Amino acid sequence: MTKALLTAFAVIAAMNLSAQTIDRTKPPETGPLPTFKLPPVFETKLDNGLLVVLVEDRRFPLVTVRLGFQAGSKFDPATLPGVAEAAGSLLTEGTKTRASRQIAEQLAEIGGALSANAGPDSLVVSGNALAEHTATLLDLLADVAQNASFPDEEVQIFKARRTQELLAQRSQADFWADEKIAEAVFGTHPYSRTNPTPESVGKLKRELLADFRDRLLAPNNAVLILLGSLPPRKEALDLIRTKLGAWGQRPLPPAPEPKFPESKRSVTLVDRPGSVQADIRVGQLAIDRLNPDYFPMVVANTVLGGGTSSRMFMNIREQKGFAYDAHSSLQPRRNAGLFTAVTQVRNEVIGEAMEAVDQELRAMAEKPVEVAELTNVKNYLSGVFVLSLETQGGLASQLSNVRLMGLPNDYLELYTTKVRSVEPQQIQSVAKKYISPEDARVVVVGDASKLRPALEKYGQVAVVKAE
Repeated sequence: MTKALLTAFAVIAAMNLSAQTIDRTKPPETGPLPTFKLPPVFETKLDNGLLVVLVEDRRFPLVTVRLGFQAGSKFDPATLPGVAEAAGSLLTEGTKTRASRQIAEQLAEIGGALSANAGPDSLVVSGNALAEHTATLLDLLADVAQNASFPDEEVQIFKARRTQELLAQRSQADFWADEKIAEAVFGTHPYSRTNPTPESVGKLKRELLADFRDRLLAPNNAVLILLGSLPPRKEALDLIRTKLGAWGQRPLPPAPEPKFPESKRSVTLVDRPGSVQADIRVGQLAIDRLNPDYFPMVVANTVLGGGTSSRMFMNIREQKGFAYDAHSSLQPRRNAGLFTAVTQVRNEVIGEAMEAVDQELRAMAEKPVEVAELTNVKNYLSGVFVLSLETQGGLASQLSNVRLMGLPNDYLELYTTKVRSVEPQQIQSVAKKYISPEDARVVVVGDASKLRPALEKYGQVAVVKAE
């Protein structure tokens, strides 16, 4: 027998012996969990008020940039939702000196990208390029931030496209469910307006977008994150000052007052005659990220409905077979948050499904989370968070988010520690405050003639039409 064959037999024997000692009825033990350590961060403020954050990452010859503004949809005119969204989409579609095509061609030449989008609280311009073209990338960034011209032709293209998207979205039950739960929870606050309307899109024009730019896109309302294989610090700062230092400050409008309705039970039924299933949202006002309850709430939400191992998924989908999907979500904003339990079920089981959702929500406050379940959730949250910071884009976005949301500078480094520190009694406490079904708003989208009788058990039902 050859030496090679003897070696092969030895390897096979060792593998068999190893297999015999493994208990495959138990999941493997989780190894030491990673922690996150920020690379060196340099922070300064230009004379015009622009906050500048420089972070070196020389693993790749790339640079990534984020220019974020306190300029989200909460600053939209009350009668014109969608202005911030449109401004973000069109910011890179032309300036005083560059047409949309010229911007795209210059980005292609440097192996780069540049785009902007708006959320509830902020508008962020995102870009990247090969490190050798950092100056060109900053030049383009500065141009679109200061000189976006919103050409009429581009505005018309955006309006046509967005109108068609809205027509498609408004034919979907989940669109109405998400929109109505935000309205129920946030009341008259701008956070309640999650989408534009066909009417508001039709009224968009260049002057409105230019006014939004002039009111909110200012250096004293912005943070610049520059991350990657950067030039030496003095050279990088001189470059930033050359491109953005002459940008003039502006007086800024006040943010809307953070006034929200009291959390209490209400039931809204959005009528879609002929629908064979019901989209369910059970939600209430939650918290921002600075609240001491935030990390217990993050863990509680993940235990309840944060994945395919969560309680809602395992009970409502796997055990009862009521739905394809069942989950919960926690959406923090700068001034508040939205907690929602979500599922879609057949009309015939609406009563049983609602009771199952209520039971899962109540159980979070009634009984402590067991150690094994809590450990698994903490491991999952910690691992996913650290992985999200591995790329330049992921880290740049998180750093921008920290500054725009008013979070402490050590937020990212302490995230996993805060998650791992959550105790069962803290979860019960936040569940009583923010998850209790007795205080929740209920929104169901479906055929009112089939669903209303089952929903009347949960309170007076207000029926509205899906427009």
